[in-house]
Amino acid sequence: MSITVLGAGAFGTALAVSIGKERSVTLWARDAGSLAENRESARLPGIELPENTRVVADLDTALNADTVLFAMPMQSLSQFLRSISVSLVDKSLVACCKGLDLTSLQGPATLLAERCPDSKAAILTGPSFATDIAKGLPTALTLACSNEEAALKLQKSLSTTNLRLYRTTDFVGAELGGALKNVIAIAAGIVMGAGLGDSARAAVMTRGFAELSRFATVRGARPDTLMGLSGFGDLVLTCTSDQSRNFRHGFALGKGQATDTNVTVEGVATALAVLNHVRNTEIESLLPITTMVAGVTQGQISVANAIHALMSRPLKEE
Repeated sequence: MSITVLGAGAFGTALAVSIGKERSVTLWARDAGSLAENRESARLPGIELPENTRVVADLDTALNADTVLFAMPMQSLSQFLRSISVSLVDKSLVACCKGLDLTSLQGPATLLAERCPDSKAAILTGPSFATDIAKGLPTALTLACSNEEAALKLQKSLSTTNLRLYRTTDFVGAELGGALKNVIAIAAGIVMGAGLGDSARAAVMTRGFAELSRFATVRGARPDTLMGLSGFGDLVLTCTSDQSRNFRHGFALGKGQATDTNVTVEGVATALAVLNHVRNTEIESLLPITTMVAGVTQGQISVANAIHALMSRPLKEE
């Protein structure tokens, strides 16, 4: 089975490194020339591309594969799919990004399935940092695919010595767990940046997971998926490590510092997308952390006022 990774950011390159250590893989990059020559990405300094990893700039060449991994920001995926002229019929298309489309509220795998109905869509998600994968450190991820036969083939072809994949057919749960945990990670970062302490972070993580579960189950996610790697597992990782872009973004906001506009922070768009979807519905009042994250990241409310609003909510049962 031939494999292509589209996108030479940190995560896409890390996947190409991990897979390339054991089998052939093609990595599509806009700056393919320098990457192919130097065999090292500025996103992953000190990590060398294996000999089995071929770097190309031509998209048509890259798409000449049985399995295509889409490792690009979620908000770029829709437009990118519209730009593809090569047929994707009968290919396995694996989303390797997290988030929700601002317009449709679709997750990446759902978007792939809708735009490419004659392909086999899947999503690879879960608690992972690109540097850990590239260094060969043990990492477990969820592979969600509704086609059982395709899932088995993908699980076998994408698993490596350090990358262990678990299958599920719950598309929605895997997508929403991976997307919504980024919102809670921003909140956890704000808490730590504002100096509120680990107890407050634990409360945000716990209540944030309750919010995540409320929204995702209404959308059709299975509770067991949300309790797994793509939900609870990913939430724990991104809320407790400064390797997380979303956590760092929240930390800077909590500190009152400027944020890096060159870094993709999917949780910002996801919080906005969720609130736009639930506005004026019963579930809106059940998402207080998401509401505050959206307000703070959009500059509509201060960190101090957001904290006061959350602590002043009516007392209730858990």
